[in-house]
Amino acid sequence: MDNEPTPPAASADPRVAEAWRDHRQRLMDVAYRMLGSVSDAEDAVQEAYARLVRNGVDGIDDVRGWLVTVISRLCLDQLRSAQTQRTSYVGPWLPEPVVDVPSLGVDPADRVTLDDSVRMALLVVLEQLSPAERTAFVLHDVFQLPFEQVASIVGRSPAACRQLASRARRRVQAEAAPSRFHADVGEQRRLAERFAAAANSGDLEALLEVLDPDVSGDADSGGVIPGAPRHAVVGRSRVAANLLRNVGGRGIEFRAADVNGEPGVVGVQDGRIVAAVVLESDNGMIHHIHAILNPAKLAHLAPHDA
Repeated sequence: MDNEPTPPAASADPRVAEAWRDHRQRLMDVAYRMLGSVSDAEDAVQEAYARLVRNGVDGIDDVRGWLVTVISRLCLDQLRSAQTQRTSYVGPWLPEPVVDVPSLGVDPADRVTLDDSVRMALLVVLEQLSPAERTAFVLHDVFQLPFEQVASIVGRSPAACRQLASRARRRVQAEAAPSRFHADVGEQRRLAERFAAAANSGDLEALLEVLDPDVSGDADSGGVIPGAPRHAVVGRSRVAANLLRNVGGRGIEFRAADVNGEPGVVGVQDGRIVAAVVLESDNGMIHHIHAILNPAKLAHLAPHDA
């Protein structure tokens, strides 16, 4: 299949096509940070532009601002409706990963701009916020929208939105410490490479060497991957044994790769990514592992020429 984003329904107004070229990336960036899903973000971008086609450009002074408002409202509505779905989800719910593996034809450049605001540690915290808190935080703290504009999107007063963003900011600062976002990249990459090599060889001792004694790991399988844990696993012996037990003999090759803008690991089977693993590290040891295994959350990572 071809993963290249396609423009919305055709419009006779060339200004709509120009807006698609100029602003699509911005809308993807907003939508992914709000939803934590590449596929849902792409759908939201398509819908925002479809509404622009129906509305027309005439009478819109700031097309980008109009589109950002529309997509933010679409995402807020989706966050509210998704709350019930998340409570019935089997096992941990993790965001869809953004992975950079050029050798597999996977390139995030045409999807999401990679920076600190897409790192998994932050996105996991954002999942714990209310839809209104997440919207206020993402739009104001990440994209610097004034609270007056945020208020028009959330449907609350600017003062209330300021409080929402403040609560969200405190939660982020408490649970996603700044050190996680500024770790030594070279050290992270070396740990990822050692982790991948140990997993590929089935070397338990080598795997234990890179794991913190109190390492914890969670796996988002959506309940469809046999053997995948449905609750967090704590302790390096348990984490290592669980990993090797579930990948051994399945023909999965682990490779170091950038996942959500930081060094991580992907599992490749028959040329397709079947696992995306985020490794949080500190002081030369991996202290938390987020593994995304749910095939539905990895479908957007299929090679461009598949």
